[in-house]
Amino acid sequence: MRSTALARIPVGVVAERRKAKSMWADFLWRPVSVFAGIAAAPPWTLLEEGPETALFLAGGAVIELYRTEATNYRDNLTTAPALWVVMRPIASDPPYELLAVTADPAEGETFTDAGNNLVEAVPMPPDIVEIVARFIARHHVERPFVRRQRDQQTPSQRLSRRESER
Repeated sequence: MRSTALARIPVGVVAERRKAKSMWADFLWRPVSVFAGIAAAPPWTLLEEGPETALFLAGGAVIELYRTEATNYRDNLTTAPALWVVMRPIASDPPYELLAVTADPAEGETFTDAGNNLVEAVPMPPDIVEIVARFIARHHVERPFVRRQRDQQTPSQRLSRRESER
């Protein structure tokens, strides 16, 4: 299936593994940053290790930008610009695979519906902010709010109208 995205931004994701202070889990995982470009190392390459934490290159993804979502991207850039990183649990070690990265807050929210996905908002790097801002400038169309008019009939009037149409 072909994507209808008007822009595609390849990115790499860095994830953190932290020792858990729990008897039910040994480690806690979370994405901590995103960088523009294609990662030179394979997924889950150890980048840095300390006594309590370790950083891994979780892998690469592509942020796709769509004209219809330009308003969501614009709203994202007006506050603290973020990217939503989605990692799906798998039955292996490491226990996650990188599923998606998005600049659309609404799409990031929908990934939480699965329940098992690990979804984190991480700061959007300045070079990606620039690309998204250019996309918005080129493709955003302000759509005026149109208030729908209510039907002024009472429920009994609507019911009698339906009966007369039969």
